[in-house]
Amino acid sequence: MQADIVLVNARLFGSAGEALAIAGDRISGIGSAADVRGWRGPRTQVVDVAGGLLVPGFDDAHLHLRHGALALDQLDLFGITELGAIQRAVAAYGAAHAGDGWVVGRGWFYAAFPGGLPTRQQLDAVIADRPAYFACFDAHSGWANTRALELAGIGANTPDPPAGEIVRDADGNPTGALLERATALVESVLPQPGPDDVDRLMGRALSELARSGITACQDAWADIDDIQRLERLRDRSGLPVRVRLARELLPGARPETDRQLQAFAEEAQQVRMDAFLQGGIIKSFLDGVVEAGTAWFLDPYPGTENRGDPRWQPGDIRTGVLEAHRRGWQVELHAIGTAAVRQALDVYQSLGPGEAAARRHRVEHIETLHPVDLPRFAELGVVASMQPYHAVPESSQSDTWRAALDPAVADAGWPIASLLRSGAHVCFGSDWPVVPFDPLLGLHAAVNRRSADGFPPNGFNAAEAVAVAQAISCFTQGSAFAEHADRERGQLREGMLADLTVLDRDLLTEGGEAIVGTRVILTMVGGRMTHRLV
Repeated sequence: MQADIVLVNARLFGSAGEALAIAGDRISGIGSAADVRGWRGPRTQVVDVAGGLLVPGFDDAHLHLRHGALALDQLDLFGITELGAIQRAVAAYGAAHAGDGWVVGRGWFYAAFPGGLPTRQQLDAVIADRPAYFACFDAHSGWANTRALELAGIGANTPDPPAGEIVRDADGNPTGALLERATALVESVLPQPGPDDVDRLMGRALSELARSGITACQDAWADIDDIQRLERLRDRSGLPVRVRLARELLPGARPETDRQLQAFAEEAQQVRMDAFLQGGIIKSFLDGVVEAGTAWFLDPYPGTENRGDPRWQPGDIRTGVLEAHRRGWQVELHAIGTAAVRQALDVYQSLGPGEAAARRHRVEHIETLHPVDLPRFAELGVVASMQPYHAVPESSQSDTWRAALDPAVADAGWPIASLLRSGAHVCFGSDWPVVPFDPLLGLHAAVNRRSADGFPPNGFNAAEAVAVAQAISCFTQGSAFAEHADRERGQLREGMLADLTVLDRDLLTEGGEAIVGTRVILTMVGGRMTHRLV
């Protein structure tokens, strides 16, 4: 069969071939340089990738598309690790956007602030005449100045919302730090961009994902507006990245969870799904995060009686997941602490033998894991959805994470290699905008257990490092498996969709140390080039 496109002079991941042919949206041939002659026709486009490594397209199994897109127009504090530098960045941004009203951004690290949490006075010092609000890098905490607190109606007598905390000083006044669901008190009064602006930012975000080599992504927190927005973008100009969307199931008793699931099912009937836009996932939070003390652990945080914040009553989460499973949904549960991970596995086990594996139910994050629960992922067929760059984003933030935990728990953090050795299905994502979406950063963290700037020198929990080929598989085949797409993509095989990424270095030969500095030179989705440098 004559090909539409032939990629030559390539190192093919998982194959001894050096050329790949594409007909329509599928891989039509894999072979040697000599095979190319039989694939070429008068209209065949031949692309020489100059010895680059051709891999299945990266599939980010966990990100937040709308949140990341909106952040593209906001101040990004990610990676700034000193309070004074944060204040200077905020002041400069405020001055450059003097007519914008609110000053908004995200990305601060807990470790930048004495005591681990910011205060309104620190923000008032640089922005006092108008409201300012910044979400933490993990989106589980917020930082508001005095004016923003006033506009949100947050004062000494404001009660904490369910599953949230207004941090207060000794006199009971709000400090400006908001934890978990308390962030919504300010976020609900933030000015919202218009529909055209959000469409523009979503389109820009998808294009940037494509430039990084991502061909598919799984949005872990979408609403009906996001789905309709993606429909418009698809129908207008096509999507450069395949998107699968998850709806959030809020904690509650049986009548409320049934109502939510019914509403999701009715909304799904209004959406025209295709190969580029899919749904079918229910996501829920079982706990919070380590740095805010809200991740839920079997044992208390050192020196405290705090075990974290379980989001659900045990009976309610079992009932909610069972009903979602009965209705045909795939379920993914955010679980960071050891108790939350165990609860997720217990709930999936309660569905009955083979049920979790059949639906490919998932646990998201798994920053900590009790050794007893390690083999249960493989035994139950539960997918372990992990974000390797979380382990080593910056030295100060990693130090904060470790300092909050018992050393034995921290030293076993992000057990990627252990889960793979146990036979578990592992997929990789970024959790963007919590950390950057660049899959090469994730590969580097998984393989070298270090940040891009080399921290820590000997690697964080280096025993959990994985080989380059394993990491690529987790970001491709593993993620495709996690979204029930492994029969269509995730491997280089004839008949599979031509979702491909080409790197300018052969990382299989050069090794993990070559990941930093590697460039994506070509991205293809369904045989269509969405990014090209060659």
